[in-house]
Amino acid sequence: MANDAEIVEQGGEFSAKDYHDPPPAPLIGAEELTKWSFYRALIAEFIATLLFLYVTVLTVIGYNVQTDPVKNSECGGVGFLGIAWAFGGMIFILVYCTAGISGGHINPAVTFGLFLARKVSLIRAIMYMVAQCLGAICGCGLVKAFQKTYYNKYGGGANQLSNGYNTGTGLGAEIIGTFVLVYTVFSATDPKRNARDSHVPVLAPLPIGFAVFVVHLATIPITGTGINPARSFGAAVIYNQEKAWDDQWIFWVGPFIGAAIAAFYHQYILRGNKTDSSGYWEVFSNFLAQMLEFIGNLV
Repeated sequence: MANDAEIVEQGGEFSAKDYHDPPPAPLIGAEELTKWSFYRALIAEFIATLLFLYVTVLTVIGYNVQTDPVKNSECGGVGFLGIAWAFGGMIFILVYCTAGISGGHINPAVTFGLFLARKVSLIRAIMYMVAQCLGAICGCGLVKAFQKTYYNKYGGGANQLSNGYNTGTGLGAEIIGTFVLVYTVFSATDPKRNARDSHVPVLAPLPIGFAVFVVHLATIPITGTGINPARSFGAAVIYNQEKAWDDQWIFWVGPFIGAAIAAFYHQYILRGNKTDSSGYWEVFSNFLAQMLEFIGNLV
């Protein structure tokens, strides 16, 4: 593992402070199934994703109601800016609340990126994704239960490729948007940075939430902004219309590719770390190349 030396000033003198990266998480991690803290983390991810979808989808539907020309409303609604603030603000709040319990992933793409970097085990990654998707479904279900008429009429907050944009554009927007988010997550939670700057753990949710905010500003007109497969999947399940399902693959493939690129960039370019599993990245690189070739054929 990487071993860096930091220089710390103490009373006018400088002393070296060694820093060691934490060991990688177990690849499988079956022993986690016997720990209560693991199930507590799953509950935290489920509830956080439920709340995230409930507030944000309500915001999207409320905006669509307010801007419906049939209603001749003079209110312009919260606009794309307000929707972006809702998504970014909720991520800031929920990451702050759950970081100490589950890590505050709230997003399968984030979990996937952290798994590739050996920050979480395979079992934890899979179970997190299941909890996140179930939470997203329940969150959207609550919105539909409370506002069924508006939910069905105004799209249910489901992600869809907007008219005028082709599949390649939508996929690219999801890849780049997720890269920005996951790269921010790696940078904000870098243990080396935390060891150097004691204020970083407190401020980490802020840049993560702000990354979600700015990505939404850029990509809402294109795809409605996914960058979170659970968010897209939960809305599609409850809305359950053909268009949402036709475009669903974009909101899984794009974020997972973006997360993988961010993990590789941070761990291997910026930090220069190497995992202990021989051939791990070689196998993944081949898989990624094949997936990109497959997507290229589709486009």
